[in-house]
Parts: sequence; C-alpha cells; structure tokens
Amino acid sequence: MAAFLYRIGRLAFRRRWTVALVWAAVLTAVGLAGMTAPEAEEEPFSMPGIESQEAFDLMEERFPGAAADGATARVVFVSPNGEKVTASENKEAVEAAIAELGDGTQVASTVDPYESGAVSEDGSTAYTTVTYKVDAAGLTDASRSHLDESLEHARDSGLTVEAGGDAMEDMGGPSGTAEAIGVSVAAVVLLITFGSLAAAGLPLLTALIGVGISLFAITALAGPLGLADSTSTVAIMLGLAVGIDYALFIVSRYREERAKGRTAQEAVALATGTAGSAVVFAGLTVVIALAGLSVVGIPMLTEMGLGAAGAVVIGVLIALTLVPALLGFWPNAILTRKDRKARRAGGAPRETRKVNGGTRWASFVLRRPLPVLLAAVAGLGALALPMTDLQLGMPGDEAMSTETTQRRAYDALAEGFGPGFNGPLTVVVDARDADDPKAAAETVSGRIGGTEGVVSVSPAQFNESGDTAVFSVVPTTAPTGQETKDLVNTIRGDRPGIESEAGATFEVTGTTAMNIDVSEKVQSALVPYLLVVVGLAVILLLVVFRSILVPLKAAAGFLLSVLAALGAVVVVFQQGHGADLLGVETTGPIMSLMPIFLVGIVFGLAMDYEVFLVSRMREAYVHGERPAQAVTSGFQHSARVVVAAALIMIAVFSGFIGDSDAMIKMIGFGLASAVLLDAFVVRMAIVPAVLALLGERAWWLPKWLDRILPRVDVEGEALTRPAGPEAEPAEKDLART
Repeated sequence: MAAFLYRIGRLAFRRRWTVALVWAAVLTAVGLAGMTAPEAEEEPFSMPGIESQEAFDLMEERFPGAAADGATARVVFVSPNGEKVTASENKEAVEAAIAELGDGTQVASTVDPYESGAVSEDGSTAYTTVTYKVDAAGLTDASRSHLDESLEHARDSGLTVEAGGDAMEDMGGPSGTAEAIGVSVAAVVLLITFGSLAAAGLPLLTALIGVGISLFAITALAGPLGLADSTSTVAIMLGLAVGIDYALFIVSRYREERAKGRTAQEAVALATGTAGSAVVFAGLTVVIALAGLSVVGIPMLTEMGLGAAGAVVIGVLIALTLVPALLGFWPNAILTRKDRKARRAGGAPRETRKVNGGTRWASFVLRRPLPVLLAAVAGLGALALPMTDLQLGMPGDEAMSTETTQRRAYDALAEGFGPGFNGPLTVVVDARDADDPKAAAETVSGRIGGTEGVVSVSPAQFNESGDTAVFSVVPTTAPTGQETKDLVNTIRGDRPGIESEAGATFEVTGTTAMNIDVSEKVQSALVPYLLVVVGLAVILLLVVFRSILVPLKAAAGFLLSVLAALGAVVVVFQQGHGADLLGVETTGPIMSLMPIFLVGIVFGLAMDYEVFLVSRMREAYVHGERPAQAVTSGFQHSARVVVAAALIMIAVFSGFIGDSDAMIKMIGFGLASAVLLDAFVVRMAIVPAVLALLGERAWWLPKWLDRILPRVDVEGEALTRPAGPEAEPAEKDLART
C-alpha cells in the first residue's frame, strides 16, 4: 500500500498540471450536470416492513387519487377575550378569511368549519384545512404570499389566527451559514497549526473542491433518485470535515519530511505513502460505517449514508492526488517562515522538535496510566448514564419555536380540541372478504372507540368499491406521549378479537403510528448494524495494525464516546438542560433516525483518529522503538495535528447546531460532542493509557493469523530512506516562492 501510494504521490507531483486540469474538468462537468439537472421531486418518506406503511400502501391502492400529495395548511381561529367563534361578528370574519384563502390560484379546496363541525366544544376555537393542487415544493412564492396575507387580514378582525401544515414549511435551500462558520474556524485553526497562510489555505481549498463535486453530483442525481435535501446537507457536513482533515495530515507529513532535508518531490511521495495510507484506511472505515446504514432498511438513511460516503471517497481521492499536485506548484510556500528564510539563505533545514506538547502529554499519561484510564472511563460513563432514559420519536410542530405560527397553531388546537387532536390515528379496514362491509367497519370502529384513551372516532369513509373503509381515532394524549404509544399497542393487541367479531381485517397508520413504528424499527436495527459495522472495521484495523488488542480497544473506545455523546444529546434535547443556549425551546423525544445515524458517522470519525494516531505509534514500533517510546513518538508527530483536525471537525459540526431543521441541529450537536469526547478523552487519554498498560502485548498477533492476513505496510517500512540531506540542484527551479 505505502509503495503504491508513494508512486501515486510522486506521479501527481511530477504531472501536477495534468492532475489539476483533470480535477478542474471533473468539477466543471459535474457542476454543469448539477446546474442543468431537472428539479428533484422529493419522494415521500417511506419505511418498508412496518404496519403503518403497509396500511398507507393499502390506502393508496384502494383509494386511488385520495392520497394525493397536495400541500395543506391548517388554519386555526381563536376568538378574543372569552368570546365564541360562533358569534355573528367572529363567524363573519372567519368565513371572510376562508373565502380569501380559497381565492389562491393553486388552492384546490377549503373547508367551512361551521359545516364540518370543526369548532371546539367551548366555542373558542375553529379550524379550516386549505388543500392545494401541488405539493409543498411546488407552491409558488405568490401562493405562499397569498396565504400569509390572508392570515394577516384575518388577524385584523381581532381573531388570533395561526397556521400549520406542510404548506407553511420553509422550502428554501441551505443558507450556507453553518458551512461559513465551519470554514472560518477551520481557517483560524489551520493558521495557528501551520503558521503559514499557504499551508492553511491548501486544505481548505481542496476540501471545498471536494464538497463542490459532491454537492453537484448529488444535485444531478437528486431528480432520478428522489434524494432528500438532508442528503446534500450531511454530505456537505462530512465532506468538509474529512476533506480538511485528510489534506491536513498529508500537508503536515510533507512539512515533517521537508524538515528532515528531503527534496520537495521525495517529501510529497513519502507523505502520500505514509500519511496517505492512513488516509485510505481511515476513509475506508468512514465509508463502511456510512454505507452500512443501508442494512437498516430505511430509504432515507440509506440515501444520507451513501451520499455522505461518496463525499468521503472524493475527499480521499483529492487528498491522494490533488494535494500532492498543488504541493508541486508551491513546494516551499507551505513551509514556516523560518524554514523558507533558511532555504533562501542556503542554511540547513530545521530538525523536527523532539519535545513538544504531544510528548509532554504522552509522558504524563505513561507515568500514571491507570489513574488516567479510570478517570476517563468514569467520566464518559457518567455522561453516558442519561442514555438509559432515551426516548425515540419524530417531533413535529410541537418541537418548533413558540415564535413560529406552526407551533402556536399546534398549541391552539391542543387547547381547544385536546392534545390528541394534533396526532390522530388512521385505521384502514379491509372488508373485502366480509359479508357486510359496512357492518364490519362499524364493528371495528365501535370496538376501537370504546378503548380507554380514545376521545372520538370519525365516521367511516368507504372507497368506490365499498370494500375498504377509513376512519380517524383521536387519542386523549399528545402524539409523542408514552400513553399514545401504549394506546396504539393496545389497539393492535386487541386485533385478533376485533377482526374475529367483525369478519374483516384492519391496520393502524397515520403520522403518529408511523413515528411509533419507525422508532421501534430503528431500535431493533441498532444492534445488528453495530455488529456488522464494528465487525468489518475491526477486521480492517486488524489488517492495518496487525494486532488483536488494538482493534478491540479501538471499538471499545468508540462505544464509550458514542454512548457519552448520545447521553449529552438526551441531556439537552430530551431533558432540557442547557437547551436555551442552543435555541431549543421545547424538549421531547430524540429523533428516531438520529441515534443510528450518529452511531454510523461517529464510528467512522473515531476510527479516523485511531488510524492517524496509532499508525504513527505502529510506525515507530516497527522501526525499532520500545512500546513506551513508540507511544511518545506517535504523540510527538501526530498529537498536534489530531487536535487541530478535531477542532476543525467540532467547528464544522457546531455550525449546524444553528440549522432550523431539528434533525440536523441534533446531528450537529451530537457529532460535535462525539468528536470532542473521542479525540480528547478516548484517543488522547484512554489510548495511550491502555497501550502503556499492555506494553508489548498491544502488538501481539498469533503467528497463524500473521501468515493469513495480507500485508499493507501502512507504516511505510518499504519506503525507509536515509534521512540525510538530499537536496538536488533542480529543486531550486521547482521550488520558487
């Protein structure tokens, strides 16, 4: 591996114009494809293999056209000062508002609340549903403006008027604020780390090129594949983070080799062969973790995982080819100012410092490994404890800020009609085999309506064939409440008796039931996913480090960091501690898809730091150093860069905490927390402590396994060269600054 990548780096340096032009052509071609691609029609969320999805599919089959995906807006009217919405003046205002709402060019229908019975028992609240001819993405700015103006005109009458529904969703694309924050902080960290504008700018430039290619590619494929917006958001998030980090490690190793007196070409080749090997295997672990999300069986997770994996692959390829090529254009520009002055003056290059912050920290841990290990494990364990209280769900409008009209509409409906009104269950009765379909539907409706926890059941609506009925069930409790989940399970548990009595079958669906089913499926898929991904990564690390205990230690460290990160998410987003600082006004269950997605990403990133840090220790050990010396050498060369890489990732992920999308906000916070804990507690404290306690045993591998495993030479043993000065006259022509 190292020898092959050595040749790649050397070739990229020598053919730098060709490499740069090829990547420019790729960016241009993918950019044109993305900009000219038809607008994506986002497919509705689906979850194969759960009851609520099967019931929804049955509805689409038996009620063709009834399940059209036209946008809706539920407009809520609340009378002022204890008045009734049925009072003549208020009624006139409501009807005038409904008439104005119905004048929109894209409006399909509106419903009169006084005729449909959509008035609360106390007469304080009424609502209407505005249905559009197109989905939310197809609404024009004129239609959205018309809706907003109609709401404002209705408020002028003295009524409190709020609106929810997908027609109120902000369909604008990403603002770019998160990316700007991440790039800005990354620039500062790189400048401090390298002390050179060129050295700081090169990783940023190559990462942005990689993100651009990934984003354009996803945009071009979004239409044919029906990709969600979150696919590109996560790809940007990860592509930017790993793109900067991978280039950072190549550039750092290049500067190290130049400090030993290597020529620019030789330093590039060695950096690509050694640090590039670590980049390849680190990238592979990330790709395994992300692509492994497809085994969960959730299309949305599969799309996000594969999109992000593609961005990581592009980041790896750019680090191995474009970064060496750009170093060929400016071989001395990325060196420190002192090194550049010394070279211009014909002086000897600076030797790499033997003592730095990394070596001092490693020495501290090596002197007291057991106390450091116990303290780190205890701290992460304490942070992970809230995980025992983890509740999964799919928060809706109730999780939005109280400053939004959607949240105020949700609260008004809950107050006027009860908390369960915001999350009704939908029951689909398949009476095709029943002797009397109507009687069968009435039996099912009556039995479910008599279940404890049910407020009301709507009249059954039949399809044209008269063999399938649909009715709504309003619970007494909120959509995300545990009581509502228990109610769904109770109805499904009573199904055999109800179906036997009715002579027909039924299924429960609706948004609330769908969220419950998704949460259960995700929880059941988490352990198999972990087994597959962790198993594959342990095998990969076994090949890289040729050790039994190091990969197992890496997996254990990952579990500690990810559980602690999830515990932090629970503390903030579920329990509400510190939520105000992040702009989280309402706490509730954790997004169902978030834990398994967080596990996938964090595992890949955790293995990044493991490979980068421990590969330098392994390199030193292979080249003859004792285990303790190898740990110190690894920290001497890698600690500062790992810290910089971690800070960059934390900055990139933290920028997404300000995103309006609840899932992206949670993922940003969770990833930032996980990287912080993994890099600074697991890799910087637990890893050296465990290696110090294990000593020679850390690198033990049975002889029979040693013969079976392929040799990839990540340490670059085949690339060992004399470290003396090798400057060639031709370098002066190559390395003008």
